[in-house]
Parts: sequence; C-alpha cells; structure tokens
Amino acid sequence: MIYETRRARLEDFRHFGAVERAAAALFESAGLPEIASHEPTDLEFIESVARTGAVFVAAQGDNVAGFILAAPLGQPMHIYELSVHPAHGRRGLGRKLVEAICAEARDSGYSAVTLSTFRDIPWNGPFYVSCGFREIPRHEWTPALLLAHYREEDLGLPLERRCFMRKELAE
Repeated sequence: MIYETRRARLEDFRHFGAVERAAAALFESAGLPEIASHEPTDLEFIESVARTGAVFVAAQGDNVAGFILAAPLGQPMHIYELSVHPAHGRRGLGRKLVEAICAEARDSGYSAVTLSTFRDIPWNGPFYVSCGFREIPRHEWTPALLLAHYREEDLGLPLERRCFMRKELAE
C-alpha cells in the first residue's frame, strides 16, 4: 500500500475522530483505559491549529490513515496530536508525519518542536526518542509548557507517566 503524506484538506478533518478513537483504544493494553474513553479532539481545535500551525495526514487517496496537529506553543512548534489508525500501523506513517511537521517548522523559522507524551509507552516516549526528541527537565519548562502541564492535570492524566520532549531543528 502506498501512502501519501500531505497537508490536510478541510474534508479530511471529518475522518480524524475515527482515527483518534481507534488509536486511543491501544491505551487499554497500556493500563490506561481512561485515555481510550476520552473524546477525540474537537473540530474547533483542529481548525484553530490549521489556521495557526500545520495539519498533515497520511492517506491513501481520501482514506485518512493518520494525522498530526502542530502549532506554536511559545516559540517552538508544538505537536498537539499524532494518531495513526492501528489498521495502518507499523508502516512508518507516524514517523513520516513527525518528519513533515519538523520540516514545516524548520521552513517556518522555528528552531525546535516540542510535545507532551507518556514516557513509558513504546509508541510514545521511546518512539519520539527514536525521532530525535529528548525529555525536557522540569527546570527547563517554559511558562507555556507549565500551563500545558496544568491542563493535563485538569484532564486527570497520570502526570508521573507524562513528560515534555523537544527536538532541536538543524538549519
């Protein structure tokens, strides 16, 4: 199967909920059933990211297999969501989406990309390390990251398993 990584089109957004739900179901096996039951990212937020940042999809024609949402959070570009439908998993789509966002960020003048993730889940922290990200120690958090941390706390995420990560972008 050949997948295209491209900027999302408005009509792609309607597929994101199904992709996100299917990807979130994997958290059951990681002992996080509450993640699997979260509502997908709402359309208003997706549209906001599309206006101010970048949204890319991995797709086969009109069939969206995965997507990534990234927009500024302070100076760095920040990945808010990366989801790949498990039926299309293990094909490098997540990596290609991360690479697309990093290239977009670099081309737009950003020096780094950040994200928040579970440090101990293989398709989260270890995956991002393999993409060149490093964990950000708390004493390096920006005010924007601290506010994002408070938001995760409000959502009831297990903070002891969460971390912020950063990738410096070479020019």
